[in-house]
Amino acid sequence: MNKAITDGVLLMPPAFADGLDVWSSGDGTPGSDTYENAPNAALVVADQDFGGCLELQKTSNTTRLRYMGQTPLLPGCYLRVIVRLKAISGSLPSVRVGGYAALANGNAVPGVDTVGDSVALANYGDVVELSAIIGAGNRSGVDLVWGPEAVYGHFGLDLTGPNGGIVRIDDIIVEDITSVFLRDILSVVDVRDFGAIGDGITDDSAAFDAANAAANGRTILVPEGVFRLENDVAFQELVKFEGTLSMPDDSMLLLRKSYDLPTYIEAFGDEVVAFKKAFQALLNSSDHESLDLGGRRIAVFEPIDMQSAVPNRDQYNTRRVIRNGQFEALGADWGTETVTSQATYNSSDTRTLSNVTNIANIPVGALVTGNGVGREIYVRSKNVGAGTLTLNAPPFDAEGTQTYTFERFDYLIDFSGFSKLSKFNMSNIEFQCNGKCSGIMLAPAGPTFELQDSFISRPKERGITSIGGGCQGILIDRCQFLSSEESVNVTERQTVGLNVNSNDAKIRDCRATRFRHFMVLAGQNHLIKGNHFFQGDGIAGGLRTAGVVLQDNYTASVVTGNYIDNCFVEWTNERDPTPQFNAGFSFSSFSLTDNVFLSGSVAPWFSYLVIKPHAAGHFLNGVTVTGNRFRSINGQIDRAERVDTSFADLDYDRNRAVWFKGNSYHNVREHAENPLVIAHSQSTKARTWVIETDNRLPFESYCQFVDSVALTDDLRNTVNQRRYEMPVARGRAGSNEDAFTLEFSEDVSGSARATVRMDRG
Repeated sequence: MNKAITDGVLLMPPAFADGLDVWSSGDGTPGSDTYENAPNAALVVADQDFGGCLELQKTSNTTRLRYMGQTPLLPGCYLRVIVRLKAISGSLPSVRVGGYAALANGNAVPGVDTVGDSVALANYGDVVELSAIIGAGNRSGVDLVWGPEAVYGHFGLDLTGPNGGIVRIDDIIVEDITSVFLRDILSVVDVRDFGAIGDGITDDSAAFDAANAAANGRTILVPEGVFRLENDVAFQELVKFEGTLSMPDDSMLLLRKSYDLPTYIEAFGDEVVAFKKAFQALLNSSDHESLDLGGRRIAVFEPIDMQSAVPNRDQYNTRRVIRNGQFEALGADWGTETVTSQATYNSSDTRTLSNVTNIANIPVGALVTGNGVGREIYVRSKNVGAGTLTLNAPPFDAEGTQTYTFERFDYLIDFSGFSKLSKFNMSNIEFQCNGKCSGIMLAPAGPTFELQDSFISRPKERGITSIGGGCQGILIDRCQFLSSEESVNVTERQTVGLNVNSNDAKIRDCRATRFRHFMVLAGQNHLIKGNHFFQGDGIAGGLRTAGVVLQDNYTASVVTGNYIDNCFVEWTNERDPTPQFNAGFSFSSFSLTDNVFLSGSVAPWFSYLVIKPHAAGHFLNGVTVTGNRFRSINGQIDRAERVDTSFADLDYDRNRAVWFKGNSYHNVREHAENPLVIAHSQSTKARTWVIETDNRLPFESYCQFVDSVALTDDLRNTVNQRRYEMPVARGRAGSNEDAFTLEFSEDVSGSARATVRMDRG
């Protein structure tokens, strides 16, 4: 590029023969003395080496020669000043290129070099040529770096050394040599051309902004060096990083055409810092809805606090996506912070612990354990001044004062610093925890967090943790949860795949291996569909834990089409602060349909559906269990369903709207159904037939009602006369109230089929 050619910029000073009134003996600024009529300067019309030239006698310590015209210094351009001269007589001086760096107002640019290297003249008559390159950027080969503030210059030479000598000076040349420095000026803009220093200390923000403004479709080059940016910088064009950047945590780098993690890694040279800066840009720019990790593996040596990476935002409510990469926990700086503290719980304030000792040391996000505290109870927030902790859910029986344990796990990705994070999506990512840390902690609030097509591999304690409402409407699709406890026996496992506190979770087509629990779900209206999770071990007759735990008795949820392998579905009311039934729907609104249940080498009392009331008075209300395949191998089990009476039994008198039909049973002794069809043959003549249901009503419930009776053989009385009558049918017979009676007007024998119910229909 040559600006004199492309843009018609005038760079060359006039020949000396055109007059000496534009040549200054000072710095070249307006008003300085000129060489017109000066006693020590004269024009030479014809010199054998130069033609027309200036003959100048050195009369002062530094004799200056400066062109008084304003030679422009354009951003990204580099000028070369060429001087040719020879000594004629007298003392031999030294010579150097000199100039005056001018701001837009004509004042001198402070702190820049204005003279080139000095060359001593050794012989009379020898033509000596010297030059200096001037420009904004600190580039290799640039002699006078004037930075982006210099707008123009006055160029010439200085004579130094002994006085009295006479020299002849050829016309001074100023030329544009920018093309020497730029590989392809049509496609690349170098930030050094706009004053960037790259020493890791000087703030180069303004130079980067200037380069961006001048790029106009060209690629911006950040060359080798460490460039400090104290302020936000946004690049509108593509950027190529050969050097690296350093920035404060609260300053942003926005790469609008180079927005992907590999480019940020090139920019910062550190994978985690690059990810944080890229995430910061994602939440502070409308140009991109997703951050592509570019398939990169990010080595993580401590938890990534996602909110601290974006200190200007406490919450975010616009859809954003992180996709296509891997986070891997490495190093030894991972652990669990454990605090014990005394606190008081009052069921009138169901989610608060008060009078908490040592509260300052209890971290938000800590798991809470204590007497009467259910599973997956976490500290959602704290008020140190008031001495109170807010929990994500109430305990079921912790009234009074006791000592609690608080465990804060380290998470690979931690969103808990946000007060609210909505519509956030992570897809095609592996969270490789390596048994060192947990996977993801959600924000305390915000709907529809989404995880798709991802792996959570070997989490130490938890895969995904919700400490509040950040799980509202959570969507988890086609993910794999791989336990770090696969070789550990069931009874010793502690890890949980995920927990939910709020409503409307959709967990679909996932696979999970050998956690203590795959999912622990509070709230209502969940859809659990198409998952495969298994939790067995090699112990014959061994214990099994729940794969799905439903923590609210009114669940309004559907578990359908899953492969539930060596674990079971547990339904509790452990999130109820007053678990004794007083009002409401009790254990209600639940569908368990079309699942494949398989178990092997388990104890005979193992069951696939376990209901666990935490206090008396509860009953089933609106429960559908249909189309499931219940199969036990390597041993028979007693039932597919049961009630865990550790705290209380169900009130079987109040069951209603239970549909338990169309299931298949293999190696399951009792085949539960409701309504249940019983075929009975009465060989002994009796007025009242007592008919057992043989424990075939679900949960070994009462036989509440007889819906229908059909006689399938003649009724014969004691004299073998045929009788025509319908009996009176009554439920709740027998010592366990699980039988029913058919009452006739006299002693008869015969056969009948009856449809009976465990519920009130």
